[in-house]
Amino acid sequence: MTQTTAPVRPQSDRNRTDTDPGPSSRGARRLRPPRARRLGMHVASVAALLLLWWLVTRAGLVRPLYLPSPGAVWDAFVRANSDHPIAAGSDRIVRGEQNYYLWEHLVASLQRIAIGVGAAVAVGIPLGLLMGTTWLGTLLEPYLNFLRSLPPLAYIGLLIVWFGIGDTSKIWLLFLAAFPPIAMSTISGIRGVHQDQVNAVLSLGASRRQVLTAVVLPATLPEILTGIRVATGFAWTTVVAAEIANGIPGIGGLAYLAGEQLQSALVIACIVVIGLAAILLDLGLKNLEKVLVPWRGKA
Repeated sequence: MTQTTAPVRPQSDRNRTDTDPGPSSRGARRLRPPRARRLGMHVASVAALLLLWWLVTRAGLVRPLYLPSPGAVWDAFVRANSDHPIAAGSDRIVRGEQNYYLWEHLVASLQRIAIGVGAAVAVGIPLGLLMGTTWLGTLLEPYLNFLRSLPPLAYIGLLIVWFGIGDTSKIWLLFLAAFPPIAMSTISGIRGVHQDQVNAVLSLGASRRQVLTAVVLPATLPEILTGIRVATGFAWTTVVAAEIANGIPGIGGLAYLAGEQLQSALVIACIVVIGLAAILLDLGLKNLEKVLVPWRGKA
C-alpha cells in the first residue's frame, strides 16, 4: 500500500500566515515611504525652497519689486492681519488691508466659492443623472463640452453686464466654472456602471427607482466626489477673475488690487494663502470621500 504525503510547501510559504498579504503587497508598501518620512521630505523641500528664495533676494539678483524677500512677504502678511498706521509717522490707524483683515478676505472668497460650488452640485448631479440615463445626454452633451472649454475671463464681462458688479456675477462665474466637471463626472460614473449589475437587480424584481438608489448611485458616487474635488479646484483658480470687479472683501480681489498698486509682497502673501487654503480644502474633500465611499479601490 502506497503512502501518500502532502506536498511540501516552500520555506517562504510556510513562514507566511494566511493573513500575510504576500510579497507583492509588501513590496508595494515599501515603495511608499512612511508618513513621518514623507512629512520630513515635505518640510525639507519647503525649507530648501525658502533658503534658495532668501539667497536670491539677499544677493540682489532680482529687484524687490519683482521678487520680495521671504521676510518682506511675512511682514506683509502680518500687516494685513493687524491694525497699523497708514504710513510711517502717521497717527491714523487702519485695519488690515482695504479695511479688512486678510482672514476676512479669505472667508469672503470661501463663502462665494461655497455658494457657487454648492449650486453647481445641486444642478450638476441631477442633470448628469438625467443625461446619463436618458436621451438628454445625446442632446445636451455638446453644449456641456462647449461650456467646459470656455475660460472664465471669456464671459466675466457679460456676467457683469447682466448681474452688475456685486456678488451675484461672481457667484455665477464660480458656478459656471464648477458645473461642467460635476455634470461630466456624474455622466462618466453612470456610463461606467456594469450592465450585469443592473440586470441582476432587475431580475430580482427591483423598480427603476430601486435600481437608481441601490446600484447606480453607489457606483457613481466615487466619480461624483472626484468631480466635486476638480470643480472646487477650478473655482479656486477662477476666484481672482471673479473678484476683479468690486472684489473687496475677497482674497482674489485683494491680490489683484495689490498687483495694481505694485505691492509685490502682499500679492505673494495672498497667493500663498490661496494655495494653502486650496490644499487644506482638497484634503478635507479627500477625507470626506474616504468616509462616504470606503469601498473605493477595494473591489
